[in-house]
Amino acid sequence: MMELRIRLLGPVEVVNNGQDVTPGGAKRRTVLAGLALEANRPVSLARLAGMVWRDAPPASAVANLRSHVAALRSTFGARLVARSQAYELQLAAHELDVTEFQRLAGEGRAILASDPVGAIGRLGSALAQWRGACGDGLPRGTVLDNRWASLDEQRLQVFEELAEARLTAGQHAQLLAELRGHVAAHPLRERAWSQLMLALYRCGDVPAALAVYQDARAVFSEQLGIEPSGELTGLHRAVLDRAPELSWTMPAGPTVTPTAPTAVGSSVGWAVPRELPADLVTFVARPRETADVVAALHGPAPAAVIVTGAAGSGKTALAVRAAHQVAADFPDGQVFADLDHRTAVTPGEVLARVLRALGVAATDVPENADERAGWFRSLVAGRRLLVVVDGVTRAAQVRPLLPAGPGPALVAVGSRRLGSLDGVRRVALRPLGVAQARDLLATTVGRQRLTADGAATAELVRLCAGSVLALRVAGARLARWPTMPVATLVAELGDDRHRLDLLADEDLSVRASLASIVAAVRAEDEVTGQLLKLLGTHPDTQDLVDRAATQLVVSTQRIRRALDSLVDAHLLFPDGSAGYRLPALVREYLTELAAVPAAPMHARPGPRIGPVAA
Repeated sequence: MMELRIRLLGPVEVVNNGQDVTPGGAKRRTVLAGLALEANRPVSLARLAGMVWRDAPPASAVANLRSHVAALRSTFGARLVARSQAYELQLAAHELDVTEFQRLAGEGRAILASDPVGAIGRLGSALAQWRGACGDGLPRGTVLDNRWASLDEQRLQVFEELAEARLTAGQHAQLLAELRGHVAAHPLRERAWSQLMLALYRCGDVPAALAVYQDARAVFSEQLGIEPSGELTGLHRAVLDRAPELSWTMPAGPTVTPTAPTAVGSSVGWAVPRELPADLVTFVARPRETADVVAALHGPAPAAVIVTGAAGSGKTALAVRAAHQVAADFPDGQVFADLDHRTAVTPGEVLARVLRALGVAATDVPENADERAGWFRSLVAGRRLLVVVDGVTRAAQVRPLLPAGPGPALVAVGSRRLGSLDGVRRVALRPLGVAQARDLLATTVGRQRLTADGAATAELVRLCAGSVLALRVAGARLARWPTMPVATLVAELGDDRHRLDLLADEDLSVRASLASIVAAVRAEDEVTGQLLKLLGTHPDTQDLVDRAATQLVVSTQRIRRALDSLVDAHLLFPDGSAGYRLPALVREYLTELAAVPAAPMHARPGPRIGPVAA
């Protein structure tokens, strides 16, 4: 009995009963390859000629093809059948490596979701059929090129399906070298870039995962002139968020998920939270902005407002003041969560925090973020509940909390505008004017003391640069030393090398406030982080776009995007038609930050209830 194997996934080989009987001559092997790829179907002489010759076939083409077929019959005998102006090679499926590869790949693909370990075996066996480039050694430029290209594409797909199965099975560490080699050889395979990012993330190397995204983005931009797809950018965002769903979990069978509540009463899973922090006694009057927040909370659905401004501008204090003013209108409770400007806090974590505040036991909170959002909407539908979320860095963190109908309301507080949130009011806080700054200082120092040293008071206001937090700290220092002249504090603050050291009092710190904002911005984008470092060493904003593009070796368009991000975070202000202005306290913080080595970033805990920050 003939034991025949024809191998095309690499150099053409024919093995018959354990003996290598590969035909000689590239054209003869091409005839065999063409007949094998069309096994059990007639292949016309004209089509065979197109497989063998890249240009127009010679006049002797038919005679040459018949000669090649006659030689092949010595190996294949009756399996090579003559048809009318055609030939047919009859093969069993297992006798051709191409069909074996496709069979094993199909079986592995079919069980990939349900049995990743089983899929690894079948997909690995499929790839084992390959010994090199398919059709290696055969003429190129013929009609067979499309077949070889199709097989190459299938091979890449199976490699990535195998990588998916291995990632599901927890083999991320073992995959790294193979995935790096794969993307190096095939840099336009977006799925492979995603898999490499995920493998690195699961190995605990978050910086490398983020660097891989930047590498992929550069490749697509340079070679294709496009940005990565939404899937890859979504993965990048999830890595930045340390999204729980990216972590590896043991594959498990079907699970039963708790049903979301369909009816909620005061005795069924509902607590009435009263979580608003104490209102500040030394609150500086911002009547217009406070009224705007209150109006938004009383407005039509969605009753949502974003309070935004620079670090230390008094955003939180204003949001808490407005929340207290409307608290009586929200008898079903007020929830307050402080994300502390942590980009790693995920929407799911925020939802879990709010659900627990509403009386849902921690063990009952669904694992899936989408289910958590559904529970939240079901629980708060029609209820007068106020949710205040402080330290928001990304729109995604609060998007699931946007009211879906009348009843609940949301206040989000952060340095960014969160421009992608639709239908919400935005209240932006500007630096305090001179009169407002003096009023705030007077609440702790006393107006008479300030008036007695008017010139020094004016200079103190200037040095605090309209920052509510800086003014509160300065006022606290003066209040602690009632006999100290205002001019003495001004002289100490005049040395910009130590100004941020002096603008700290117990848990109030201008440096810490700036640090949280800067860290969040740096974590979101590498170029923006490099631009901040550049501004720390060279704070001059003259010709900033061109200078930064040259020094960071990126396009001016990329620099403008980074600058837009800094403006959105209130770390930089537009100044004129094309210029920028670096706020004084930001400049001082960036200067000292650039003078010390960057400390490694560590994961920070989830949302908490925190004290009111200015």
